[in-house]
Amino acid sequence: MTRLIHYYFISLWLVFAAAHSARKSLRVIPRLPTARHVTEPQVTSLALDADPFDVARAFLQSHTNSDFFIRNDSYTDKNTGVTHVYVRQRVYGLEVADGNINLNIRDGRVMSYGDSFFRGDNLSFASNSSISHATYCAQFISRMPMTSSYSQLVLSELSGSFDDWFVHHCTRPLAAVQAGIASDSRKDDHNIRDPRRAALYFMISAHPESTVVQGLIINFDATLDGMTVSHEHLSTTQVDQSFIIISGLPGAVRAVKAREVYIQIPSETQGTQLHPSWRLEVEMQDNWYEAYVSANEPSTVVSVIDWASDSPIPRPDGHVNALEAKLNFIPPLKRSKSASYRVFKFGINDPESGNRTMESAPYDTLASPNGWHAISRANEPKNSPHWDKYNVDHDSDSDLELFMSTWGNNVLALADAKGSKKAMGYHPSAGPKMHFDYSYNPEANPDDVLDSTSPKQYIDFSLTQIFYTSNMVHDLYYRYGFDEISGNFQQDNYNRGGRDKDAVIAHAQARGGRNNANFMTPPDGQNGICRMYIWDTATPFRDGGLDAGILIHELTHGLSVRLTGGPADSKCLGTSESAGMSEGWGDFFATTIRSSKDHPDYPMGSWAANDKGGIRNYLYSANMTVNPSTYKTLDEPGYWSIHYIGEVWAEILWVVSVRLVEKHGFSTTLFPPEPLEDGIVPIGDFYLPRLQGEPYVPKHGNTLMIQLVILGMKLQPCDPLFFNARDAIIEADKHLTGGANFCDLWAAFSSRGLGIDATVRFDDPWGDGIRTNGFSIPAECQ
Repeated sequence: MTRLIHYYFISLWLVFAAAHSARKSLRVIPRLPTARHVTEPQVTSLALDADPFDVARAFLQSHTNSDFFIRNDSYTDKNTGVTHVYVRQRVYGLEVADGNINLNIRDGRVMSYGDSFFRGDNLSFASNSSISHATYCAQFISRMPMTSSYSQLVLSELSGSFDDWFVHHCTRPLAAVQAGIASDSRKDDHNIRDPRRAALYFMISAHPESTVVQGLIINFDATLDGMTVSHEHLSTTQVDQSFIIISGLPGAVRAVKAREVYIQIPSETQGTQLHPSWRLEVEMQDNWYEAYVSANEPSTVVSVIDWASDSPIPRPDGHVNALEAKLNFIPPLKRSKSASYRVFKFGINDPESGNRTMESAPYDTLASPNGWHAISRANEPKNSPHWDKYNVDHDSDSDLELFMSTWGNNVLALADAKGSKKAMGYHPSAGPKMHFDYSYNPEANPDDVLDSTSPKQYIDFSLTQIFYTSNMVHDLYYRYGFDEISGNFQQDNYNRGGRDKDAVIAHAQARGGRNNANFMTPPDGQNGICRMYIWDTATPFRDGGLDAGILIHELTHGLSVRLTGGPADSKCLGTSESAGMSEGWGDFFATTIRSSKDHPDYPMGSWAANDKGGIRNYLYSANMTVNPSTYKTLDEPGYWSIHYIGEVWAEILWVVSVRLVEKHGFSTTLFPPEPLEDGIVPIGDFYLPRLQGEPYVPKHGNTLMIQLVILGMKLQPCDPLFFNARDAIIEADKHLTGGANFCDLWAAFSSRGLGIDATVRFDDPWGDGIRTNGFSIPAECQ
């Protein structure tokens, strides 16, 4: 009988595996009903010059009786002076993985905070998890139609239909797990202190290839026996952590790191209980998971987030103002040659939006003081193209290596036929003159019916464009606060803080997919991975890397994930609304970078998709007739996808930005003035006049909005709702301008339903509920 059951589950799984074998990405993050975000706390202030970490400890001692530690990725923002303190809860010596407090501190007081600490009885544990991948799917199917006509092209979601998504992410993996249970002959002897079985079940659930999963199921016992463990211990002044390293798990590209933790399970009384779990860090070919698997029931995935997220300018010289200041400045590298690139200039969205020009030394000297191609020898990737470099100024004593290819401190751009995540593969060499000037003549190949080879003919240009655009995005975000200490992506951090050796590895024309793009954001100190794919939507096929909006969208995932909840925590944009906002921020910044003074309506991904309407439901527009999205739109059929949620958030941000442009005007450059030779940054026509010690505040509406959104990411809590992100942007304006735009921001948010009277009633832990638009503004603005 056991053997018959075993083959029954394998047969059931194979039925669903047969026709569905594309990339999948599991995401199961319950919303914690006890989490809160407080923007005006009633707390006692210390002296203005008090150490912010003393302020944090005083607050925590009065706020909680739980054990905790302050994470070492806490930092002080250089511009605003706000210190962002990240706190993790401990119970009986184990971390509560989703027990977080983030404090925003300035002038001796806590200005705002987010709190998701476990508040229940420490003796109240949930031996079995009532929340899991299975319950998520069961509740999801109960509120969704089994057939759908939502066929809009949305990056990553197969055909865009709910049916395909459900089979790929629910039916098939859950059937595979049941088949695995039937094959697990020693499950009754499970040792809860051994994470191997949990890792194996997770791989059965998560791996996209049917042949691999079938092998894991049939050979379950032998595979488990072949997996080995070793132990690793990390000790810092803040915390001691012990890890178990699991080797030999098929499907993982490197050893799995496991750690015992507690995770909170929402209860029926609107509280939470603690459940013992294994935190698994599982890196696969097309996914990078942070998974929480029940220690008691290793076949149960309690929570999981994929660190991979799918998608679907001349600077003014400026005059020196009397009010100016020095930032953390490194004199720019002096060398006889500067790189130049024939590209679509930053701000030109795609090949149909403008012509290529030769851009010489476009890097920002504050963000990239050694240019884009130099890497310190100590931080140079192991697989760097040693044949394509020379010592800076041919000085053998120099600590820098200068690469003559699309390889540098911020971005490692390459083409790899195998789709590897590692820093290896093909990249063009521009030679000692550093002129990246390559042809771009897309033409249909009459000998190739599918016209799939055309993009390959201009791979050198594609890599150059991706390298250029990605570096421009790095430099732009840097100037608005996404720097080393806040978790940006650089091989060498120039001793400015944060963890280095994590430049973005950008793949052009990546294999293993079509009509897609994705970005993997691990914690600070590990390389971000960006993949741009070929699109078969036109003849000849198109290279997604040439659609700047899509590339910027992907790179912005790295920005929002690293800034929300702190650089060392990559799971703080996992719940339904927060994951959707991560998509929305990408669209918003892509639209802002291409925008012009008259702010016309903009599509997203229109060139790559060969569709004037783009890949979203509506154009981004301040006109309600063109784009009617409001907060309540999230309740409409079809908005179960995080990309649809993101559309709504991006539209709301765009409306807010247009409001600020109408008030403050439009800047034709998004880049602040660069430092002078002595490191002083001039105010020029970019910033408002400022007093010594006050933050730099962009004077125009579009640049101010960029600053508010990025600062808002730093202020908002882990797993924010729309309300939290809105409040964080309003708080950011308070820190920057003293609240000069308070009423304008509320008016803009309320015009799309996010006024002070907007409400949401959640019906389940997964974000489904009933939202009510609110169009009211605060009394002081009426």
